[in-house]
Amino acid sequence: MTRAIKIFLKAVVFYFGNHIISKIPFYSFRVFYYNCFCRLRIGKNSSVGMGLFVTGSDIEIGSNVVINRRCTLDGRAGIKIGNNVSISPEVYILSLEHDMNSPDFKPTGKKVIIEDYAWICARAIILPGVRIGKGAVVGAGAVVTGDVEPLSIVVGSPARAVNKRSGGLNYSLKYFPLFDTDELI
Repeated sequence: MTRAIKIFLKAVVFYFGNHIISKIPFYSFRVFYYNCFCRLRIGKNSSVGMGLFVTGSDIEIGSNVVINRRCTLDGRAGIKIGNNVSISPEVYILSLEHDMNSPDFKPTGKKVIIEDYAWICARAIILPGVRIGKGAVVGAGAVVTGDVEPLSIVVGSPARAVNKRSGGLNYSLKYFPLFDTDELI
């Protein structure tokens, strides 16, 4: 198979996943597709909300992770999400960008790592190469340009630490609301 055909088939798989599969209201079906066809690695009891946009296959999601509706995961340079991580609606996790000083606008990227028990609040943006420490909280709308220390609470653009979260976190997330709502059975 030629390189062009492989690229075309991969594009079709992701197009289908982003525009059709992501709208099917059954978690197990979406996770099956992302694992088998997009080659993501999604752990046990993790929920992937409707409207997820994925690009790149270098994405590893731990167990008991909640990825809420309409999030974007750019795994072209890699994303690793630990266990019991909560990602609120419309979060962007980007691992690739362009070098603005490059004469040919060269793409550059670095893996994003989100450690266990982190909470990424609605509409936050995580930029390439960032490590979110264990138990850290990224506030709503924050733009994270650098590493976040464990248990830190960061807010703003660019994100800055404003407080610390208490330690001893040991919860297990299981969040499977009905369809595209927040209603639980």
